[in-house]
Amino acid sequence: MILFNIVYALLLCVFMPSAHADDDNSFNLTEISPGNYLHHGIHAGFGEMGHDDIANIGFIIGEQCIAVIDTGGSVTTGRHLLAAIRKITDKPICYVINTHIHYDHVLGNLVFAGDKPEFIGHAELAGAIEINREFFLEEFRTELGESPSEDSIIGPAITVTDSLSIDLGNRKLLLTAWQKSHTHTDLTVLDELTGTLWTGDLLFRERIPVIDSSLKGWLAVMEIFLTLDVTTIIPGHGPPGNSWDEAMTAQKHYLDTLLKETRQAIADGLFMEEAIDMIGNEEKDKWLLFDQQHRTNVSRAFIELEWE
Repeated sequence: MILFNIVYALLLCVFMPSAHADDDNSFNLTEISPGNYLHHGIHAGFGEMGHDDIANIGFIIGEQCIAVIDTGGSVTTGRHLLAAIRKITDKPICYVINTHIHYDHVLGNLVFAGDKPEFIGHAELAGAIEINREFFLEEFRTELGESPSEDSIIGPAITVTDSLSIDLGNRKLLLTAWQKSHTHTDLTVLDELTGTLWTGDLLFRERIPVIDSSLKGWLAVMEIFLTLDVTTIIPGHGPPGNSWDEAMTAQKHYLDTLLKETRQAIADGLFMEEAIDMIGNEEKDKWLLFDQQHRTNVSRAFIELEWE
């Protein structure tokens, strides 16, 4: 479990110039649907300024209170998000919902602790946080602010095994925990009032998907997604979409290609090293991060499918 975060932190990058939210006024925020506010993460390399602000994060406002959806990859990003919230409303923050374990979605949690919200995540997230505390402290000490400690990394007090409904005041959110797919801790948030679905990293756009748990599990989750009646789809990375065809076609094609070509390579008796050089190369020009992540995705697919 510690290793998947190391790989993710080092590979989830795009080597291009980027800008970071140096002040609250430059922190982009869009009301993507009524009451749903999205901060669109930037494309930044891990070693570049702004690598802590690569995820899509945001919040939902009800009549009584607010739910925050992920908090970014540092206390700095978390502070910008909190400041953006306070420019819009002074309603209390009753929930902070983390969609999965990766650093760029959870390390801003500390900023919100003073509001005393309930922290919510997948049933496996609490354990994943505990396992990764030392890793986060070693690799992201700067991102955790002054004098970071184990207490700087906050996991969920409320966990979701199947689904959970919460109410922000005439605005119900349906939280759904998913099987092993992108990670083993994936959770989605559906605002039932507007039909807005926050997918976390179960959906990537522009940036190549990262397989940390199960290719087959992820494809099965995507099949269920196609049955959901939603009007706005917010991925973990990349632009929102208004239909599954728009939002998920590229990711489905990429993962289907991995499944098909990896199975064929195994059937042909290829070793993993040979398969890695052959599988999915036609996808190269379709994704940011391809050269940094694709070979790892193939190796994980090969290990998963080799003994099916």
